[in-house]
Amino acid sequence: MTDLPAKLAAEAARIGFAAIGIAPATAAPQAGERLRAWLADGRHGDMLWMADTVDRRASPQGLWPEVRSVIMLGTSYAPALDPLRHAGHPDTGVISVYALGSDYHDSIKKRLKALAGWLVTAAGGNVKVFVDTAPVMEKPLAAAAGLGWQGKHTNLVSRDYGSWLLLGAIYTTLDLNADTPARDRCGSCTACQTACPTNAFPAPYQLDARRCISYLTIEHKGPIPAEFRTAIGNRIYGCDDCLAVCPWNKFAQAAHDLTYRPRAELVAPALADLLALDDAGFRAIFAGSPVKRIGRNRMVRNAAIAAGNSGDQSLMPALQTLAADADVVVAEAAGWALEKLSAVPFRVP
Repeated sequence: MTDLPAKLAAEAARIGFAAIGIAPATAAPQAGERLRAWLADGRHGDMLWMADTVDRRASPQGLWPEVRSVIMLGTSYAPALDPLRHAGHPDTGVISVYALGSDYHDSIKKRLKALAGWLVTAAGGNVKVFVDTAPVMEKPLAAAAGLGWQGKHTNLVSRDYGSWLLLGAIYTTLDLNADTPARDRCGSCTACQTACPTNAFPAPYQLDARRCISYLTIEHKGPIPAEFRTAIGNRIYGCDDCLAVCPWNKFAQAAHDLTYRPRAELVAPALADLLALDDAGFRAIFAGSPVKRIGRNRMVRNAAIAAGNSGDQSLMPALQTLAADADVVVAEAAGWALEKLSAVPFRVP
């Protein structure tokens, strides 16, 4: 079917994808090498599953030997509001833009299945679909498929959507015509490098996750290292700084996808409310949100760090309660926050 790529792209757009590209399953062989080097340097931190799945993650064939082509899809979540607008409001928690609406895993997986079903009906073959919970190198494959390039912040950058694309993949046994890989257009720009509050980029195109606020507030389960706590500011789930300053964002129009419409209760949550959360309250607020995956304890830990940075002594009673929390990590974070807010050093009992 000579017109299959055009029909596939039209169907992808109809389903709700903003970008589509095709790469051979053998694309981006250097990605596996870079992954192994990154793991060898320990830059994955506590994300042990990255090392456990390295052989399957390093190449599409490592995960599924029969795959011949990779269809990469992107949905835009470009924000209508400035992601850095809360920098001057320390009593407010900041949640990363992608997590302000409904959980993208669910919506993207549903769309991938619909498009994969259409492809099988139209052209046959076998398919598998993946969002970012699978051992897939989405960003190198998306670059190989022409969706954009991996910028100096290591995330995908698109000429049309800036740094605001969420990715999904369809692996197929069909041999499809590949698109032209994207060309790196970062040039001499270093905006993302200098914007990082914790200096998580040891060099352009390299990320040390152990220093990244997104890793520290989402993936890391233990106490947040003291050297990063002040720099975290009021970020309680993720960090958008390196993405938000990318000059290519000027071409990205705000996403109209209702999946990513910010929920009112998540746009500017008060730290006082977050410090008071129990398990039931956490589940009630963050049901259907990507935030739910970190659980109450990590969220309250993050809120306590933000409270310590806020300078707001009215938060001290809530922190005093949390200093006796059953979770020792929460209790330690509350004690640290009290020390910052109080002239008298506080010690957790």
